[in-house]
Amino acid sequence: MRYELAECSSQSAAEAEDDEHGNFMKGHPPTFSHSADPLRADDRLHAVERRLDIAQCNDQERVLYAAGQLRGAALDWRESYRPRDRECFTWAQFRERFRSHHVPAGIMKMKKKEFLSLKQGNMSVTEYRDKFLQLARYAPIEVAEDGDKQEHFLEGLNDNLQLQLMNNTFNNFNHLVDRALLTEQKRREIDDKKRKLNPASSNSNTRRRYPQQYQQQGYQQRQ
Repeated sequence: MRYELAECSSQSAAEAEDDEHGNFMKGHPPTFSHSADPLRADDRLHAVERRLDIAQCNDQERVLYAAGQLRGAALDWRESYRPRDRECFTWAQFRERFRSHHVPAGIMKMKKKEFLSLKQGNMSVTEYRDKFLQLARYAPIEVAEDGDKQEHFLEGLNDNLQLQLMNNTFNNFNHLVDRALLTEQKRREIDDKKRKLNPASSNSNTRRRYPQQYQQQGYQQRQ
């Protein structure tokens, strides 16, 4: 009886693992061999991690499934570790070692600096948000807490948006972004109304110009 229960339990666990791997592969996670662009390697890792999150994989499955997407030189890198060391990798260790091998520390430092100095400038709020989130992964400590993430995002917004948002309290980062988008949209609507009510008149402040023949006739009459 105990043997049958143990066998059923083992079979159920195997089926659950197959389901999670199937869910992971449904998203068509990218494979990775090598890249001349270090940031492309980090983008591939990030894409795989998103699929692991969606599939709700545990730590051991994350390492196993991510390693299964390695090819060529990247696979050689993983196999350079002793088997017992590979089996003990946590996901955090795998991710850290992958980055340290494929993405030079100088690149990581440069992207972190770019994040800390990021400003909205001529970007829309949507474009700024996308750039912010893209670079935030290079500064995980600075955005570990939602409040810190909000603060960095708010400081990068243009002054007019900052003034309208800075005295408010937001439930979370997404709430702040939503309010910034709504505020931006409202300002555009107000600006559009102003333009319609006060159309620019290109001739209002300029002298009337007459064809040359009339100018000559007027000159002759004065003579």
